[in-house]
Amino acid sequence: MDYRVIKEGNLFFLTGLNGDIVLGDEQGHGLYTKDTRFLSRMELFIDGEKPSLLSSTGDKSYVASFRLMKEAKDEGAVEVHRERFIYSGILYERCTLTNYFVGDSHFEFSVSFDADFQDMFLVRKYRTGEVGRMEEIRTGDLEMTLAYMGADNLRRQTRISWDADGGQADQTGTVSFPLSLKPQEQKVITFCITPMTEQHPAAEPLTYEEGLKKLEASYEEWYENSSRVQSDSALFSGLYQRGLQDLRMLTTDVGFGDTTVAGLPWFAVPFGRDSLITALFMLPVNPQHAKGTLRTLAAYQGEKSDPWRDEQPGKIMHEIRYGELVTTNQSPFSPYYGTIDSTPLFLALIGEYYRWTGDLSLAEELKPNMLRALDYIDASLEAGSGFMAYKQEAEKGFPNQGWKDSANSIIHENGEYAESPIALSEVQGYVYQAKASLVPVFAGLGEPERARRLETEAEELRARFESAFWMEDEMCYAIALDKDLRQVRSVSSNPGHLLMSGLPEESRAKAQSKRMLRSDMFNGYGIRTMSTDSTGYYPMSYHNGSVWPHDNAMILLGLGKQGFKDEAGKVISGLLQASAHFEYQRLPELFCGHDAKLGYPVPYPTTCSPQAWAAGTSIAFLQAMLGLYPNAARKEIALSPFLPEGMNELKAERIAIGNGHLSVFVVREAGSSTFKVQVLENTTGFNLVD
Repeated sequence: MDYRVIKEGNLFFLTGLNGDIVLGDEQGHGLYTKDTRFLSRMELFIDGEKPSLLSSTGDKSYVASFRLMKEAKDEGAVEVHRERFIYSGILYERCTLTNYFVGDSHFEFSVSFDADFQDMFLVRKYRTGEVGRMEEIRTGDLEMTLAYMGADNLRRQTRISWDADGGQADQTGTVSFPLSLKPQEQKVITFCITPMTEQHPAAEPLTYEEGLKKLEASYEEWYENSSRVQSDSALFSGLYQRGLQDLRMLTTDVGFGDTTVAGLPWFAVPFGRDSLITALFMLPVNPQHAKGTLRTLAAYQGEKSDPWRDEQPGKIMHEIRYGELVTTNQSPFSPYYGTIDSTPLFLALIGEYYRWTGDLSLAEELKPNMLRALDYIDASLEAGSGFMAYKQEAEKGFPNQGWKDSANSIIHENGEYAESPIALSEVQGYVYQAKASLVPVFAGLGEPERARRLETEAEELRARFESAFWMEDEMCYAIALDKDLRQVRSVSSNPGHLLMSGLPEESRAKAQSKRMLRSDMFNGYGIRTMSTDSTGYYPMSYHNGSVWPHDNAMILLGLGKQGFKDEAGKVISGLLQASAHFEYQRLPELFCGHDAKLGYPVPYPTTCSPQAWAAGTSIAFLQAMLGLYPNAARKEIALSPFLPEGMNELKAERIAIGNGHLSVFVVREAGSSTFKVQVLENTTGFNLVD
């Protein structure tokens, strides 16, 4: 990572490795909330010069630290230690200046601030539009305020305050402190930076110590309420803990309960697909997280036909934004609905949540949303000749609307891009899983006829799918059907998601699992998004040959569910080895598809990190390794553990299932591939089965 980013709630701060946002920044650095940049410059100077970087750390996700110095060689230096965090809508930054000269040191310490209040789409040069105007800087004894009147008639302000007397703020946004320090004397200056609007007035800052204490306590509570894991594999233990920490960082609440944003720095908002898949991964750790995600997406469910936003009644959104271009209707992301998979994933998550918890109250609450979503899916199936397909309607929307949403991701053998409507393989699997998993839900809600109809519809979809998508010569399923229902014959990772859904018949499920582990698909670190033998492959592609951890995790859930333990073990081992090469062992959104024989994974240049579904990957590892698949309708827990090569012990405690928790200890028996399982706790009310 060539940046440092921290986040808490709806506020995140992105800077260079030295902690600065420089004047005229072109990297998009800044302090953001509601898709608006509330700070576009923050530069430290000593006597008008930039101090040099000594160290830069961000291993805690929620705290960043920087050491800088202004040195006179072989004489001494002034060191600046910058520490920052965000709590309750305020950025806290503590600067500790230390004199390391042998005599007294007299110097000016200054920080230059600015805020352009740009919409994130403007910052990233994705859009242009009509915008508002800046107002004059207001200064006081211990604070200054930068302000902007938007084209939406909303005043946005950034209040910057400090706790040290003697600071002078000018109309350029620079705060200067004349300092005189004795040898090894320190001066501590703390800044509090608060974004404000009429809807969100300024909160009163806490002391630095009190704010940090409250923030750290919230993380401890998160860990306490999540499943605990111990292993003799340092790689897995480290990746799991990193994932838990990043998921807490990426958690937000926009008014309907906790959910996760997609990723930092550019997708710090709730998504349909991303938030749903992350909640699906998190079921073994915290099934209650699914409730906030489902309620959030239900609140924005489509109500009308609106081509501007690709909205249709019953459809679950893709992405929501809050910036000036959205509030003035210059962008369709308010929310934007251009996705084909969020709606079936929404229903599938309701079904899986019930499988884990046995809680029907959420399904009862969301029943109107479920029925509208089912109506939308059925209409889409009818319009797509029996398959759920997409076609871009919004002029400023996405041409491809599955998870591989880049323009070149669905490509025929002859190099032509598939024409829409396009029916993706994995989406049919999500539809099958949605309908099949809701059978026991509606039965439990006292609607046996609807349950039977869903079961029949799922099986009818299975038959249509097997006939249309299977490629006998490749021994796997096609990625998609085009507008003429022709197979798009790329060998890709998409059909691997089918294993999780349970759609493929047994022999084809086995063939599909083996096909993904062949050398043209598996690069040693993970399953590529596209075969090296397919038209359009290149390893630096966003979707046509790269490796996405979340994509592998979706496949892993299916490999574990279907009992393909050798294949699952190879994928887990590969991704664990890859994680060792990334900063803080944080799996990124994706990395390039070059072969592992290079000795290291090749980073993708513009990946999001941290990213929610990548952070959740280690939880999918845990579920696959335990072979853990609860079934509330039967009051059963399938448990069939294995451990990948290099791991001999795994303890998982307080996995929330049913009315309680399950804790297990798995040990590899010496010199064998068999495992001893000790149940440490089972208060779930469910029975364990192999």
